[in-house]
Amino acid sequence: MIDQSSLKKFAIFISGGGGNALNLVRACREGRIRAEPVLVVASRETAPGILKLRNEGLLVAVLDRKDAGDDAAYSKACLGVAEASGAEFITLAGWLRRLVIPPEWEGRILNIHPGLLPRFGGPGMYGLHVHRAVLASGEKESGCTVHLVDNELDHGRKLAESRVPVMPGDSQESLQQRVYAAEMELYPKAVAEYLSQSN
Repeated sequence: MIDQSSLKKFAIFISGGGGNALNLVRACREGRIRAEPVLVVASRETAPGILKLRNEGLLVAVLDRKDAGDDAAYSKACLGVAEASGAEFITLAGWLRRLVIPPEWEGRILNIHPGLLPRFGGPGMYGLHVHRAVLASGEKESGCTVHLVDNELDHGRKLAESRVPVMPGDSQESLQQRVYAAEMELYPKAVAEYLSQSN
């Protein structure tokens, strides 16, 4: 039996379907990640992942970006609810809003990006846009990257990456599916490794 009191608490931030978030929750419940998810923050009330995560018994707070004044105010609100929940670190799982990271949260926010960084990161590089750019570039490999979040988009220290081949005849959707499968493997391992090094 896992001693819950010894587990680090964390929040998961989502904007979409919640697949990576559910994957992390299950990895925690199976003991592959020694941490406890205590809160989900969703950036829009129409995010399909909200219902899925509530059905898993998780508390979900919806903080819609359009209700906040600017990036700094929105970030302060999101990080504030995470802190109030007792979260010691945050995982971004399909989060599509800019966060302004104050010093006290530096090194405590992880993200998974559906491409190899730094080449396929930056403004506009999310979802299918990444896979479209990889195919247009003629690259033979794509993949996903787990990194720490800083105040530059898709820039913080790389923690782990997984590479997948680009196959002849790939569409952006077929490449997306292959990268997504790699994400499901990589993110729980990277979070577990991060925790082992931060203890």
